Amino acid sequence: MCSPSPAKLRYRGYNFPVLTGNLKLAANGKADGMKNRLLALAAISALALTGATSLAQTPPDSQPASSNVRFAQYPSVTPDGRVTFQLSAPNAQKVQLQPGTTTNENGMGAGPYDMVKDDKGVWSVTLPPSVPGLHYYWFLIDGVMANDPGSETYFGYNRQTSGVEIPEAGMDYLLPKDVPHGEVQMRWYHSKVTGTWRRAQVYLPPDYDANAKARYPVLFLQHGGGEDETGWVKQGKMNFILDNLIADKKAKPMIVVMDSGYAFKTGEPMVKAEGIMQPPNHFEDVVVTDIIPMVDATYRTIADRDHRAITGLSMGSGQAVQIAFDHSDLFSWVGAFSCGALQTADPETSYNGIWKDPAAFNKKFHLFFLSAATKERHFGWIPQLHARLTAKGINNVYFENPGLAHEWQNWRKAFHDFAPRLFQ
Repeated sequence: MCSPSPAKLRYRGYNFPVLTGNLKLAANGKADGMKNRLLALAAISALALTGATSLAQTPPDSQPASSNVRFAQYPSVTPDGRVTFQLSAPNAQKVQLQPGTTTNENGMGAGPYDMVKDDKGVWSVTLPPSVPGLHYYWFLIDGVMANDPGSETYFGYNRQTSGVEIPEAGMDYLLPKDVPHGEVQMRWYHSKVTGTWRRAQVYLPPDYDANAKARYPVLFLQHGGGEDETGWVKQGKMNFILDNLIADKKAKPMIVVMDSGYAFKTGEPMVKAEGIMQPPNHFEDVVVTDIIPMVDATYRTIADRDHRAITGLSMGSGQAVQIAFDHSDLFSWVGAFSCGALQTADPETSYNGIWKDPAAFNKKFHLFFLSAATKERHFGWIPQLHARLTAKGINNVYFENPGLAHEWQNWRKAFHDFAPRLFQ
């Protein structure tokens, strides 16, 4: 275990009183294969329990991130968006901070960033002003990936992953306010398609219980690759965004269904998809065969295509477009946030030629919404598709996020613009 002792760290002009301890990552203090990997992970777990990295005094212009666990002082964020990270790992030879991608699509940069060790074994780094929003990250301790014991974790990259929230002025619409709040339920159901139990999260609008005779339109809202059905509530804050829009009478009260975009059958052979080996994904069949009937049977929905919408981000946006265009008898409102699947879209031939007849498309779909951010790696094809569809006479809306990348701040803003357009 850890026996805390007082110390001071001087870093970038600030004095930090800290608590540190003697945690051995390996007998010789060096990386040593599987033994070091297990010891490193055990050390991080111990730190999480003892709070050894959590009691540092922050600089005057810095505050603990809102995404920190209880009592954790680090990560800390300054008003201009600089973020300081600390970790106590006395026997580590090298500690780095790795933002959630190895490209500049992460608002904290590509990384990894080397951390500096003081004489008590506390490693620190302060990043330059970062883009506001929620950023995934982790530590590399002698090459071993480890989450930050001071931060909340979020399901991303197919695992629980640390995240830090950097606030943005003027975006209080994603915060809880003194307005009526909806309820997010966890709904388990058995899938006829996969033969497994699945879990959806369902947002019910604020007046759902009080207004027992009312029926509501439904939005199906999908996460991105490597995430799950918890993403739009925990990372995206969609419940607070929609609560505030409904309170301001900018959006219609609606039910929102969020499900895992991964639907595998037990025992099926693995195939390569999204760069990894995995079973075939039957999510489209699950939506049509399982989720929509379950939602209509369980909740007071208006069960027709004119009152059913679908959208998502990244992988989820590709799924949303494919499902809506394959099943136009079920959906009439469609959105696509950062949709890589549209990169090669052809207005004449894609999706079985659904855009070939503009008048028919415009009559069938009440909304086709596209969004992109200017710092996304392949930014360009979405505005180009918007222009080509518009020139062809296809009704569509394009929303752009300047200066943002392939991250949650982008999709929060897209959702805030998209939701008020629905069911009007």
